[in-house]
Amino acid sequence: MAPPRRKPLLRRKRNPKKKMDILAEVERNRAERAAGYREQALALFPHVCARCGREFSGKELRELTVHHKDHNHMNNPPDGSNWELLCLYCHDYEHDGRTRGVSQGAAERYGEGTMGHHAFEGLKDMITPGDDEALEEE
Repeated sequence: MAPPRRKPLLRRKRNPKKKMDILAEVERNRAERAAGYREQALALFPHVCARCGREFSGKELRELTVHHKDHNHMNNPPDGSNWELLCLYCHDYEHDGRTRGVSQGAAERYGEGTMGHHAFEGLKDMITPGDDEALEEE
């Protein structure tokens, strides 16, 4: 005996215009939010990249971006404590996953002593102060 046939799932027809309107509104809101905190950051901080130290003025100012230190774009305190100004290149470097450990530093990121293995542990105890002088005399 053949299995019973399933009823086809009813799919709603999607209205492409409504979808485009929603996406446009989301983009408008994002742009307004970005313009708001960008203007605040440019007013608060000197127009210098916090990483490489390059100065920006005039038309070059568009190459200076606002980086959220905690990577939360909704966290925009009025004092700017979550922002830093970075040039386009340094901002890309900051968000590049392969180099994030380099930018923060392994010791800061993982804490001292959490790696488990210490290659040079005990080396200082193996060297006595007079060893260097004995080698020079030979």
